Amino acid sequence: QVQLVESGGGLVQPGGSLRLSCAARNIFSINVMGWYRQAPGKQRELVASVTTGGITNYADSVKGRFTVSRDNAKNVYLQMNTLKPEDTAVYLCNVETTYNGDFWGQGTQVTVSS
Repeated sequence: QVQLVESGGGLVQPGGSLRLSCAARNIFSINVMGWYRQAPGKQRELVASVTTGGITNYADSVKGRFTVSRDNAKNVYLQMNTLKPEDTAVYLCNVETTYNGDFWGQGTQVTVSS
């Protein structure tokens, strides 16, 4: 029952755009929702996050290009514009809760290539 369902990944050319979506199913007491990414041979990094109060946080490499948002404390979105090859990675949805720990999606592949 508890699940994070991600969608929106794919192959796009440099300069293109993608919008990632994540739906939290049967997860309660959510504090923060956000997106991380992992590329082969690299450590996982925070891309963007948003709290229940609407406070956002972005990696320096995506500021001005990506926008994170949420609605009904159950869905989180990542609008990615002006994509670069270095944005290529598996993007994972993350949810932090007050009482039940953290939850992770399985990840969606984003590939930026000509």
